[in-house]
Amino acid sequence: MTQPLVILATASYDHTIRFWEAKSGRCYRTIQYPDSQVNRLEITPHKRFLAAAGNPHIRLFDINSSSPQPVMSYDSHTSNVMAVGFQCDGNWMYSGSEDGTVRIWDLRAPGCQREYESRAAVNTVVLHPNQTELISGDQNGNIRVWDLTANSCSCELVPEVDTAVRSLTVMWDGSLVVAANNRGTCYVWRLLRGTQTMTNFEPLHKLQAHNGYILKCLLSPEYLATASSDHTVKIWNVDGFTLDKTLTGHQRWVWDCVFSVDGAYLITASSDTTARLWSLSTGEDIKIYQGHHKATICCALHDGAEPSS
Repeated sequence: MTQPLVILATASYDHTIRFWEAKSGRCYRTIQYPDSQVNRLEITPHKRFLAAAGNPHIRLFDINSSSPQPVMSYDSHTSNVMAVGFQCDGNWMYSGSEDGTVRIWDLRAPGCQREYESRAAVNTVVLHPNQTELISGDQNGNIRVWDLTANSCSCELVPEVDTAVRSLTVMWDGSLVVAANNRGTCYVWRLLRGTQTMTNFEPLHKLQAHNGYILKCLLSPEYLATASSDHTVKIWNVDGFTLDKTLTGHQRWVWDCVFSVDGAYLITASSDTTARLWSLSTGEDIKIYQGHHKATICCALHDGAEPSS
């Protein structure tokens, strides 16, 4: 089976993962996922595997195979896995779970290599572009930086007490980090290198972006996207964090979003069962992916070009 240039995957409360031809909107493969919901999807840097984060396991599926069986299962979390991602060479994977831990997994060997205790349900984890720090956000409102070299927590901050951090995103060059919370607020920090290797957060902006929850925030070189329970996605200019446009069309909560590699398009996943492809120049949805019959809560995209480092 030849690999499609653009790989779009979505997962839903209907216990399926679907692969789509992004241009035509045709679903060409469906994987049954009977054991749990899928909270997060991520494609490995080399486009070989799709990771599905469920409850409480993470499963890896071969993107080029038609087999419904996972090629690997990672099983030491004890509750919903809410975050999953990969080191840039695809050698290891990281995850965050409602069991209060952040974990690192060697993809070439089963079993968890490291575990960090957040002491509250972890909702979001991102890898700093330097590949040596993980940043996590949890249900109690804590943001923590985990220094993988020192194997310890190097920094801790609480933007808003007792307000869950739902989503974190870091700029490709490591210059900015954004946290979105359950009150519809986005906190933007400049990331500064201290005298040590420790990362320092310098407050830059506080955006009251939505009236509802922000379920996902995501940076591209030009934009910040915020997806919300108010059914909209807002696109903010990174230069000054002014509102560029509001994407309207979804009928229910928007759970997830992902930019195309050139930053010209955004794909969103919503409780209205659909995923949508948006042109960021016009703000219009140009493709609707219909096939799931329950809430579509996560999406992953790998479109051709390898991301430049």
